[in-house]
Amino acid sequence: MNIEKKINFNSSLFTPNSSLLTPDSSLSQKTAIIRIENVFKIYGRGETEVKALNDVNLIIEQGEYCSIMGPSGSGKSTAMNIIGCLDRPTSGHYYLDNIDVAQLDDSALAHIRNKKLGFVFQQFHLLSQLSALENVILPMVYAGVSNSERRDRATEALGRVGLEKRLNNKPTQLSGGQQQRVAIARAIVNRPVVLLADEPTGALDSRTTQEVLDIFSELNASGITVVMVTHEPEVARQTQRIVWFRDGQVVHSNMTPSDLTHMQ
Repeated sequence: MNIEKKINFNSSLFTPNSSLLTPDSSLSQKTAIIRIENVFKIYGRGETEVKALNDVNLIIEQGEYCSIMGPSGSGKSTAMNIIGCLDRPTSGHYYLDNIDVAQLDDSALAHIRNKKLGFVFQQFHLLSQLSALENVILPMVYAGVSNSERRDRATEALGRVGLEKRLNNKPTQLSGGQQQRVAIARAIVNRPVVLLADEPTGALDSRTTQEVLDIFSELNASGITVVMVTHEPEVARQTQRIVWFRDGQVVHSNMTPSDLTHMQ
C-alpha cells in the first residue's frame, strides 16, 4: 500500500534535519522544555464547578525522565492532556520549548503536537492494514518529510526499538510488546522534544513491561525528554523523578523513587 499517495500534506510544516533522530542542537544546553505557570482547568459553573487543576506550577527540564502519579481524580490525566496540547487550561500559561501554547487555536496546536511531541498510549493505536514500517512512516507524511527520507528514518526508528527484522509485519503478526515498540518508534520518528507516555505498560505482562521500560531508559539516555503517567509504583521507580498530584494540585514535585514507599 502506497500511503504517501493517499495523504495530502503541507511540506512547509517540516524542515529536514541531516541528523536522523538526533535531538535538535539548540536543545543541547539544559533548559526548561515544559513550564507550567499558575494553571487552572475548571469544568462546569457554580455548584457544579470542578477544579481539575488548581493553580498548578511545574517545570520539566530537557533530558529528564519524569513520571506523574496520583490517585484517581487527582488531575494527572488532565495535566497530561494539557502538556500534550490535547486540551487548553482555563487560565495560566503553558510554555513548551519556550512557546506559550496555552491559548493557541486548534490548527496551531495540531502543528505543535506533530513537530514537538511524541505520544505513546496504553493501547497501541496502530493501523491494522499497514505494516510496522508504514505505521511509523505515517506521522512523517503529515509532517511533510521528503519521500526519500521517510523510509530511512522509519527503518532507523524501528531498529532503535529492536524491530529491524519486523519491518513488513502487520500489527496482527506482532505480539503486544512488539506492537508497543512500533508505537514508540512512531512516536520518536519526528524527533520530538518531549516523549509523552500515558500508562504505556498497562496492557503488558511484567516481562514485556520491563523490555518497554528499558527502551524508554535508552531513549532518555540518548537525550530525549520522557514524561510518563503511571499508576504502577514499580514503573515509576524506574524514572528519575516523580511528580505527585492530589486534588488538582502538585503536592510533591521532586520525589525520588525511594520516596514512593511513603506514598502507598
